[in-house]
Amino acid sequence: MKRFIAIAALALAACAQPAPPAEHGYGADPQLPEPQTSPLPTINVARAVGWPDGAGPVAPEGFVVTRFAEGLAHPRWIYTLPNGDVLIAESSTLPSRGGGLQGWIANMMQRRGGALAASANRITLLRDSNRDGQIGEGERFVFAENLNQPIGMALVGEYFYVGNTDAVVRFPYTEGATRLQGAGEVVLQLPHHEGDNGHWTRNIIANEAGAKIYVAVGSVTNIADQGMEIEEGRAAIWEMNPDGSEARIFASGLRNPVGMGWSGGDANALWVAVNERDMLGDNLVPDYITSVQDGGFYGWPYYYWGNHRDERVEIPPNVRLREPLTPDFALGAHTASLGLYFYHFDGFPEHYWNGAFIGQHGSWNRSEAVGYKVAFVPFSNGRPSGDAEDFLTGFLNAEGEAQGRPVGVAMDQTGALLVADDVGDIIWRVAYPEPPAPN
Repeated sequence: MKRFIAIAALALAACAQPAPPAEHGYGADPQLPEPQTSPLPTINVARAVGWPDGAGPVAPEGFVVTRFAEGLAHPRWIYTLPNGDVLIAESSTLPSRGGGLQGWIANMMQRRGGALAASANRITLLRDSNRDGQIGEGERFVFAENLNQPIGMALVGEYFYVGNTDAVVRFPYTEGATRLQGAGEVVLQLPHHEGDNGHWTRNIIANEAGAKIYVAVGSVTNIADQGMEIEEGRAAIWEMNPDGSEARIFASGLRNPVGMGWSGGDANALWVAVNERDMLGDNLVPDYITSVQDGGFYGWPYYYWGNHRDERVEIPPNVRLREPLTPDFALGAHTASLGLYFYHFDGFPEHYWNGAFIGQHGSWNRSEAVGYKVAFVPFSNGRPSGDAEDFLTGFLNAEGEAQGRPVGVAMDQTGALLVADDVGDIIWRVAYPEPPAPN
């Protein structure tokens, strides 16, 4: 029997809480301070300690938080199949080899934050047969294994696609199957660097017709520290046909794009959550979500938040840059905004319908921790319509240690929100058990 976790009825208002200031790096027009540079980066990653028995994150009043599944191996991403089966990609960051002082700092930071581990390289299937929000005995299956740091998952037609760190692979899929067969067919090789693959996650999403698949590929380094040659094909979203043909860069200049979703509404568009650069001070540069334009250039590494020039990066004399696009909505500097899910359902109060839930993994390059929560941005007709709000909090304890770190966000077959916690090794389920009150 899963343990029910105390909810926020004693502490939070009915419809979320404000996220800013920290320091006002939120919204369509964030406050951007002057950049601050230093020979040594600010390092303050919350030490990973895990959750005490019976404890859990806190949601707004009226919501109930439970442990949907425990004992996973660094769960990063969630995907729900049409039949209600929930798939969990279990994968970990690998230690950097080489890279000098910067590589050593990265390994130290990742280890303290609970990110470094032997990668399970597995997808686990969870089947809630009676729709009670609990995974019973015999309802957990190894769906796929021997993968290579998998993250993205998508069912397109009769194939199931997986975003490994080095390639997109696909497997034949039959509805109700609890295990994929075979080694998988590589449909697109992706930029990959042995030893130090930098931002290694590869999320994938298809358009509604299933005619195109989009692949998010992060940069190797912070600001092209090793030159642009090693960054070829990276910091971008790729577009391809389901068989891998006609692959091309759809949008570029996106330092580390991860979560993707379709906003819906009259302005339906592909949106992406992007991690911006480090080492410009506590409040630069804000992570963001943005709609993605075909052929759009979003500035990395030469510019940030529109045409703000990063003077640390030299523009080669033979390079003519396009005008960078300004992102749509800032989510705070160093929040590590990874997960993105649009709630196109009516199981929550109307305030949340069609809005975006964002898994903020949490800062390491900031003197005071930010992120470590699931944020919410209301949308109307496919565009942000309000301020960023806190939705699921409490991942940091009173000592500033990480009991958990949220990553991927999705919805189960009942309309509850599922959140992957890769420090707690838990999938949290956030349900609204009472029907929304009429307006």
